[in-house]
Amino acid sequence: MTATMPRTSRHESLQSRLETLRTERTELLAELTAPSSGDDADRATNVDGHVRVAMLDRRIAALEEELISVEFGSTVSTGTIKAGDVVTLDFGDGPESFLFGSVEQAADGTDVITPGSPLGQALSAAQVGQTISYAAKPRRVLEVKLVAVS
Repeated sequence: MTATMPRTSRHESLQSRLETLRTERTELLAELTAPSSGDDADRATNVDGHVRVAMLDRRIAALEEELISVEFGSTVSTGTIKAGDVVTLDFGDGPESFLFGSVEQAADGTDVITPGSPLGQALSAAQVGQTISYAAKPRRVLEVKLVAVS
């Protein structure tokens, strides 16, 4: 696990990633709105492009929220965990550490749990020492113990 990045470096890194995603979104929209007289295969690509735009919109919104958190030092959280924290979890075979936040925050090789994932949503209200359940898939409930937050 890597050390926590200083606030200004983190801010610059997030801002750079945000600009990259915004540029990617603009370029994709330009491709999608270009006149086309294609066949069904071209329209299928168009659907894929719209799905990708929606995905980029979600990632951009998450980065913008994270930037606000970095800029204003927000620590709003319903439990003990906030974006940027390192959580240690035990899935039953020993403790493992993860970054709780967006994939943009992660350094190479860092495993991330995003707040919007089923596990992330369950963890956001958890307290250290608590065992929580979450639905990994429909009809598949898993348990994990929150060992530590740093």
